[in-house]
Amino acid sequence: MLDDRGMSTVEYAIGTLAAAALALLLFALINGGWVEGLLRALLERAFTVSV
Repeated sequence: MLDDRGMSTVEYAIGTLAAAALALLLFALINGGWVEGLLRALLERAFTVSV
């Protein structure tokens, strides 16, 4: 029988690295110019009164 006492620690480490990579990717996308323009256009459209 294999000893897998360290598996939970490895799983937590991989999960933490994956979460950090996803956060970095989202941060890079949000700080990009096109995302800012998209959000600005969406907000302007939402708050513009259409007649």
